[in-house]
Amino acid sequence: MRRAPTILHLDMDAFYASAEQAAKPSLRGKPVVVGGIGPRGVVSTASYEARVFGVRSAMPTAQARRLCPNAAYLTPRFTLYRRVSDQVMELLHALSPLVEPLSLDEAFVDLEAGGTEADTAAVRAVGERLRRDIRRTTGLTGSVGLAGAKMLAKIASEQAKPDGLVVIEPGTERELLGPMTVRTLPGVGPATAETLRRAGIHTVAETAEAGEAELVRLLGKAHGTGLYAMALGRDERPVVAERDAKSISVEDTFDVDLTDRTRVRAEVTRLADRCVERLRAAGRSGRTVVIKVRNYDFSTLTRSETLRGPTDDPGVVREAAARLLDLVDTTGGVRLLGVGVTGLADFTQEDLFAQLATEKAAEEEAERERRVAAEAAREAADEPERPRRWLPGLDVIHEEHGAGWVQGSGVGRVTVRFEQPWSGPGRVRTFPVDDPALRPGEPLPLVGGPQSGGGSTEPSTGPAQEGPAQKGAVQEKAVREDPARKDPAPQSSAPATLPNSVSARAASEPGTGPETESGAGMSSR
Repeated sequence: MRRAPTILHLDMDAFYASAEQAAKPSLRGKPVVVGGIGPRGVVSTASYEARVFGVRSAMPTAQARRLCPNAAYLTPRFTLYRRVSDQVMELLHALSPLVEPLSLDEAFVDLEAGGTEADTAAVRAVGERLRRDIRRTTGLTGSVGLAGAKMLAKIASEQAKPDGLVVIEPGTERELLGPMTVRTLPGVGPATAETLRRAGIHTVAETAEAGEAELVRLLGKAHGTGLYAMALGRDERPVVAERDAKSISVEDTFDVDLTDRTRVRAEVTRLADRCVERLRAAGRSGRTVVIKVRNYDFSTLTRSETLRGPTDDPGVVREAAARLLDLVDTTGGVRLLGVGVTGLADFTQEDLFAQLATEKAAEEEAERERRVAAEAAREAADEPERPRRWLPGLDVIHEEHGAGWVQGSGVGRVTVRFEQPWSGPGRVRTFPVDDPALRPGEPLPLVGGPQSGGGSTEPSTGPAQEGPAQKGAVQEKAVREDPARKDPAPQSSAPATLPNSVSARAASEPGTGPETESGAGMSSR
C-alpha cells in the first residue's frame, strides 16, 4: 500500500450512451440505450436518464424496452467510441508512462511513475486537470478515483459518478470499506457472495472479522487469502502498462435459432476469419482453437483442438473450427456461436502440411467465388438490388440534406434526423429504404465542428447532489441513482466530502420518434 493516493482510476460516464447524446443534439437529456436492438440483444450502456427507470448494462434489451419504452434504442458505433477512447488514452499517457487500459472507457494510471508529487493536493490537482482536459477534448465527462491501491481507486471512481472526483486517503481504507457490501471487493461474484451469505457474511467489515482461516475454509486457500487481504484494504497489484491477453475470440448471437447445418458451418467460417483478423491486428498467433456453441435451450458447449504450433493462418483456424463443429450436434437449433484462439505467442510456427492444404483450399475457394460472382452478375440484370438495412443510430448522408442519423426504419421506409454534434436538434425526414440519394456515412467529430468553431462541451450525464461528510474521502460531485425520483436535482460545483450514501437523480422527457417494424429506434408515447 502506498502512503499517498498516487494511483488514478478513470471511468468515463455512461460512455457509449454519452457519446451518442453528444453526437445527436435531439437526444441530450433524454433516455438512450445502446446495444443489440434485436429480440435477443443485450444492453451495452444506458444513459443516466434511462437508469432512472431501472435499465442497466448486460440487461436483455427486451426487458429494457419494457422498463423504458420511450428511450432511444441505438446500434453501437464502435468507430466513434474507439476514436474518442484514443483521445482519452492520449491524455492519460501524458500523465504517466504506466497506463493500464481495462476497456475503451476505463484505465488505471500510476501518477508516481509520471513524476507527480506524492501529495494529496498534487494528485487532486492532476485529477481535476484531467477531467477538464477530457471535457475540452471530447465533450464528454469522466469520473476519477485516487487512492493508494488499484482496488480502492476503482471504488473511489464508482463513488464519484457521474462527473466527479473522489480521493481516498491512505489509512482510512477500513473505515470506508467496512459498511460496503462484500460484492464491492474484486473477485466476489454471485457464487462467492452466496457462499459468504450462507455463512452470515454480508459486508466488508464482516469479511475482515471472519478472519483469514475461516475464509480459506469457505473459499479455498488462494481465494480466501486474497479476499481477506482486500477486506483489510490491502492491494499490492501494480499498474501494468502492457496487459498480456490470454485469448482472442469473437462470437455472435442470432435473432433466430440456426437449424441449417450449412448455415452453421458458414457462420463458423466467418467467425474464424474475424478471429484471425483480431489475432493479426494484435501481432499474435495461437496454438489452440476453441469453438463455443449455445443451443436453443441455453446449454453451452465448448470444444478445442491444439495445433502443432502457433499460427495466424486463417485457413488453418477455419479447418480446425470446422473439425470441432463436426463434434457438436446442432440439429435442435443454435442461438450463439463463437470462435477463439488461446495459447498466444509472438511468433508463427510454419506447418507445411497445413500450408499445402490451405493453399489448395484457397484455390478452390477462389474458383467458387468466381463462379458465384459470375452467377450474381447474370442475376443482377433481372433482379433489383435488395434494399439496405438501416439500423437505428447509424450515420447516413443524403445528397440534398447532408449528414444525419437513422432514427428508425420499417415497412419499406427509413426515417432520418438531420443534425450534427455542433447544431441544434435537427429536422426529421422519411425516405424509401432504397432512395439512391441516401448512403451510409461516417461518424462526425464530437468537438470542433465547423459551425460551432469548437463544438459543444456540455456533458450529457445526469446532475449531481451533495451529501453529508464522511472522513477519509473527498469528492467534488458525488451521486447515486434514485429510481423513486424523476425530477432533476440542482447541481453544485463546490467541493464536497464523500457521503455514506451518495445520490444522483437524472430523469428527462421521453424521446419521440417513429415506431419501427422491428421494434428498433425510438417509439412514441
